[in-house]
Amino acid sequence: MKRSRFSEEQIIAILKEQEAGMPTADVCRKHGISSATFYKYKSKFGGLEVSDARRLPTLEQENARLKRLLADQMLDNAVLKDLTFKKMVTPGAKRDAVAHAREQHGLSELRACRLVGVSRRVIRYEPTGSDDKELRQRLRELASERRRFGYRRLGYLLAREGLTPNHKKLLRIYREEGLMVRKRGGRKRALGTRRPLTLPDGVNQRWSLDFVSDSLVCGRRFRMLCVIDDYTRECLALVADTSLSGGSRVARELDHLIALRGKPRTVVSDNGTELTSSAILRWSQERRVEWHYIAPGRPMQNGFVESFNGRLRDECLNETLFTSLSHARSVLTAWKEDYNTVRPHSKLGGKTPAEIAGKAVWGHAPTQLAIPSNINNERKRLYL
Repeated sequence: MKRSRFSEEQIIAILKEQEAGMPTADVCRKHGISSATFYKYKSKFGGLEVSDARRLPTLEQENARLKRLLADQMLDNAVLKDLTFKKMVTPGAKRDAVAHAREQHGLSELRACRLVGVSRRVIRYEPTGSDDKELRQRLRELASERRRFGYRRLGYLLAREGLTPNHKKLLRIYREEGLMVRKRGGRKRALGTRRPLTLPDGVNQRWSLDFVSDSLVCGRRFRMLCVIDDYTRECLALVADTSLSGGSRVARELDHLIALRGKPRTVVSDNGTELTSSAILRWSQERRVEWHYIAPGRPMQNGFVESFNGRLRDECLNETLFTSLSHARSVLTAWKEDYNTVRPHSKLGGKTPAEIAGKAVWGHAPTQLAIPSNINNERKRLYL
């Protein structure tokens, strides 16, 4: 814009001459300006004093500064609204937010960092650590082989191979690789008080029994008898057959186990018809083995075998389609061997049941157990 040859104070003086009574044409002729220029001056500076004219540039600068501040504030609000879908918690998320603000809204790095609330050092940081390719690769391989294992159990397997990452680092990599185990919905269970179990302090002190059922691909049902040692968590027997309804069959399987491992002091089971039959009561009296029945509707009183049943269902039965009974028996035998000798147990400090059982001596000297009178009365009632 062309600069005026009159200052603002001179222009106001010219307007004052016209206001004092001098004709407009004479004022224009005196100062050598056109009438259009005179009226332009009047529209801009009419009614102002010299002091107001001196303050006018300051007011214009202040007005321009306020406009810039308002525009910046509106832009910041627009950027913040655009970033509401991002969870700016981790440093990586804040880096993404700053990059988005710079690319989409044209902000400088400093302004974007101030808006997000992060230091420029964090934005410019480049990690120099290792990428843990070997650990990630082995973790993916183990997770593909053991699809129902969580990161803690996989960590036990990695430790056996010499890979011992920090548990927080292992969890981070486990989540980054998307290896989380998807929980299956459980069935409803009866509510009520749960009595604490007295833990055995040696091998062959207490065995737990229970039945699990499944089906072949043809739809035919079959059952499995599960026997575990409550001290070592070892699966002693996993018998599969189309029918396990009689107590005599259960007694034969227990006799076979006793011949291999020795006699237990106590056997714990629920109140199923196979386990409350006369054959089982006769067997316990003849073998002098105390048989303890849990309270009806209280499966957690037999929590060791119930937990084992859950692992069996989750890691084997739900993962395999059984074509025949012989196929089911071979798969269950292989899984039982893996469970006892390879699979780490979290309650055993990452060790296997076979490792715990190897530190103790199998069997014990026969002991004469005193059977409470109430149990004898109950057995007599069942016999009748």
